[in-house]
Amino acid sequence: MLAFASNSLLNRLALQQQTIDAVSYTTIRLVSGAVMLFLIANLQKKSSGSILRGSWLSAMFLFLYAITYSFAYLSLKTGTGALILFGCVQVTMIVAALRSGERPQLLEWLGLFLALGGLVYLVFPGLAAPSLLGSALMATAGIAWGFYSIRGRGSQNPLADTAGNFVYTVPMILVIKLLTLGNAHISTNGVLLAILSGALSSGVGYVIWYAALRGLTTTRAAIVQLSVPVIAAWGGVVFVSEDVSARLLFAGMLILGGIALTVLSRGKP
Repeated sequence: MLAFASNSLLNRLALQQQTIDAVSYTTIRLVSGAVMLFLIANLQKKSSGSILRGSWLSAMFLFLYAITYSFAYLSLKTGTGALILFGCVQVTMIVAALRSGERPQLLEWLGLFLALGGLVYLVFPGLAAPSLLGSALMATAGIAWGFYSIRGRGSQNPLADTAGNFVYTVPMILVIKLLTLGNAHISTNGVLLAILSGALSSGVGYVIWYAALRGLTTTRAAIVQLSVPVIAAWGGVVFVSEDVSARLLFAGMLILGGIALTVLSRGKP
């Protein structure tokens, strides 16, 4: 979740401050993630025989999430975007969980509603009538990330699968980049932020996420992600000198309390 929150902060710094255009940012992010994970997978291969795995379908969900997420924040405020994104992630993953036979317990449902209530309270001051296009893009990002996470629960080799998924996104994003060359603008800061996001927060972070998913039900995997806006908000306090508010403290308690109810419920799913 720290990696996901870092992605949110890096995206905000790069795109909302217009240090780089959305397509260039996403291109550098995915390519740097692919390079980093390819190198790590090759080192792992020498000792354990691991190879690049993943799938084109998972790569498509990863690509769709990354590109729509970047474009959505060009026309959405941070709070509105977070609410749409995580709302769609929750709906996608919980519907999939119910269809697969999971039956969340009462405490898990209570935890979900408590955490969602905390998210709404956290972002409420930043809510505004969203643009239709921005909302559609962010909803697409949330659904795509939900499916990408669901597919990760079956991963037997998180490093090889994530590395393969990133490598397979490269031709997809390069096609978009070639089609939008005329709209590109790049700065050194924008490039550095995109590389940090791709190589570390996304590349390494998504490997850890795929590894964690093996020990979580789909429902719990959905709900724990609601901690990301809280972590990102505190990151804004530390790194962007944003104010600490009573709203942030109270919303954080609601969200983390809801997640705790979900994770600590011990019964079988």
